[in-house]
Amino acid sequence: MDKVELLSPAGTLEKLKIALDFGADAVYGGVSHFSLRIRSGKEFSMEEFQEGIKYAHERGKKVYATINGFPFNSQLSLLKKHIVKMAELKPDAFIVATPGVLKLCHDLAPDMPLHLSTQANVMNLLDAQIYHEMGATRIITAREISLKDLVAIKTELPDLELEVFVHGSMCFAYSGRCLISTLQSGRVPNRGSCANDCRFPYEMYAANPETGTLFRLEEDEGIGTYIMNAKDLNLASHIKEILDSGVVDSVKIEGRTKTAYYAAITAKAYRMAIDDYYADTLDSKKYQYELQSLQNRGYTDAYLVSRPFERHDTQSLDFTMQLGTHQVSGQVNVEGTHFLCKYKTLPNDELEIVAPKGSQIELVDNEIGATYERDGKIYMKFKKLLAQNGKIWESVHSGNVNPIILPTSLPSYTFLRIPSHEDMGTYPKS
Repeated sequence: MDKVELLSPAGTLEKLKIALDFGADAVYGGVSHFSLRIRSGKEFSMEEFQEGIKYAHERGKKVYATINGFPFNSQLSLLKKHIVKMAELKPDAFIVATPGVLKLCHDLAPDMPLHLSTQANVMNLLDAQIYHEMGATRIITAREISLKDLVAIKTELPDLELEVFVHGSMCFAYSGRCLISTLQSGRVPNRGSCANDCRFPYEMYAANPETGTLFRLEEDEGIGTYIMNAKDLNLASHIKEILDSGVVDSVKIEGRTKTAYYAAITAKAYRMAIDDYYADTLDSKKYQYELQSLQNRGYTDAYLVSRPFERHDTQSLDFTMQLGTHQVSGQVNVEGTHFLCKYKTLPNDELEIVAPKGSQIELVDNEIGATYERDGKIYMKFKKLLAQNGKIWESVHSGNVNPIILPTSLPSYTFLRIPSHEDMGTYPKS
């Protein structure tokens, strides 16, 4: 079996490049409202998406185009034109969610590999076989599937590629087929405009329909009211079980609407885990060090390696989001000469340098600052915060748009981070 593919989200052209530079083998993203993430789809123009495909192909990597929304009848004519236009960009596959769109793509772009979205809820051999016969070359399986079931599918359909989610947001509903947002705000989750209503806090009431009486139920402090808020998936510590199965062709990270830092860190962590697996040097602490630096809802290993009825810890009941172990202090520009502040930076702050895969960082000590190594990590300290316009700042904060000169050039899209303060806690609950 070939080495497993690492597939990362690409919500924008910048995040596409970052994911690839930090170690992803392939990325997925889309253009227009036919993609299941409308917000990220709008952030890609056709020209940018084409540039992203070119960027990937020049590096021997792949781009999968998402056409995985659920179209209405009134959109079918526009959908056909969109499929043809996307095929002309020559991505490496289409990701689709419905049998009708699968057939339409097969008819209009017969040479295009077709990947079936997780929204199709494939959980068993029967469904996988039907979609494979319809032209799907890969199945992105339901998040609720088990490794045992993946083995059963691959045994009967060895030519069918199997892709599984290993990291990212989890949906409260079965494989993302949710109507809560539709009911409350008119935003349709399965057409890419989910309002994330499951992440809100709720108050509980008891009603008597005979009398019309309504009682608010009081909850004990600490129990929480985020009753539908699922934890985030994190399978970095289970890469061995997943790859030992021999049936997984691609491991996928969720998160097209998340930050550039998220795209970088998830790609970095899972790239290390995959490479270490093949080198027989797995060390979960390394991967979790990176992943714990991200904002998250608490982590769970969910259902791939454990059966759903055995799990009672997949929800975050008392908060919707918590800070990670680190804050992003700044992001280096494409030229590698300056950084823009994302949090706050003071002279003599010790900033950890997080650079793309394979980067070489020059160790310097000059009037601007210094770079140095400690415990296998590279750090930077500024002696002065000198802006591009010549102004020296006592401190720079998020929102300061002045590029700050670096003491030495760094690779494009490098991040500078600093440990979070203990008193930051979790985000507000409302």
